[in-house]
Amino acid sequence: MDQVSVVCRRRHLSRRTEQAYRFWIRRYIHFHCRQHPRAVGTAGIVGFINHLAAARGVAASTQSQALNALLFLYRDVLEVEVGHLSGLRRVQRRDRLPVVLSTDEVIAALAQMDGVAALMAHLLYGSGLRVTECMTLRVKDVDLEAGLIHVRAGKGGKDRTTLLPDRLRSRLGRQLVGVARLHKQDLARGAGFAPLPNALQRKYPSASQSLAWQFLFPSRVVRACPQTGRRLRWHASESGVQMAFKNAVRQAGIVKHASVHTLRHSFATHLLAAGTDIRTIQLLLGHRNLKTTMIYTHVEHAVRKTLSPLDRLHVP
Repeated sequence: MDQVSVVCRRRHLSRRTEQAYRFWIRRYIHFHCRQHPRAVGTAGIVGFINHLAAARGVAASTQSQALNALLFLYRDVLEVEVGHLSGLRRVQRRDRLPVVLSTDEVIAALAQMDGVAALMAHLLYGSGLRVTECMTLRVKDVDLEAGLIHVRAGKGGKDRTTLLPDRLRSRLGRQLVGVARLHKQDLARGAGFAPLPNALQRKYPSASQSLAWQFLFPSRVVRACPQTGRRLRWHASESGVQMAFKNAVRQAGIVKHASVHTLRHSFATHLLAAGTDIRTIQLLLGHRNLKTTMIYTHVEHAVRKTLSPLDRLHVP
């Protein structure tokens, strides 16, 4: 499994992708009675993937993730040619529209939140960020003067720039002041280090202790790095804002199956309804393919107030 992590990091895959690949590779090894994948051979992929579909009833996306993990294992880690996988049974993917909150529902949900979690949720809706992108923002990524947020190494390893809502400038300014104060206290205690991506720690040894590289939403605790022994302050946990938003939706009386990611869907749909160009929305969301963004045109049409033919009838 260590070799899997090495290859993942060499290819600059995200932490979540690495965790997902390791999970499915472990499941695969246990499915084949703890035999080494090289001994099982690529023929074992079909049996495991079909088992997920028939016996476990997994969703199409889950099956695809498991298959990608095993293809990565054989092709990139073990360097074994996979070839054609005969007899593979794929779960049919359903076309689902994303859940979107109305503007009134967004207002009602956000009104139930307070503190840093509320600021995070406002930023997710106001800037169209993914929750991971929000958690991993650094001080240097927030440009209050220009009203911009720079997302580094987002999904697919891509950088992009998105909006910083004017309404959040003062609140983000206070958050930055708080981060600077906390960082100063950490430095006084012999800490003040932030984890750096890839090999930047070797290239810029002092950057880890600079204010610019500190997380915008830092963790409450400092943890020792097992490799260097440095006391690192990571970013806050995603589960905090996820749970806070879930509670806010319930308290607001919203019956939709909304998660914190729904704020990103709502961001795109509300921009489209306001007349924003679809290409602009694609850039703000960081979608590689315009087809991915086009799904919000279907959502916008679905939520648009169109008069039903029944309402046109002049009958009691």
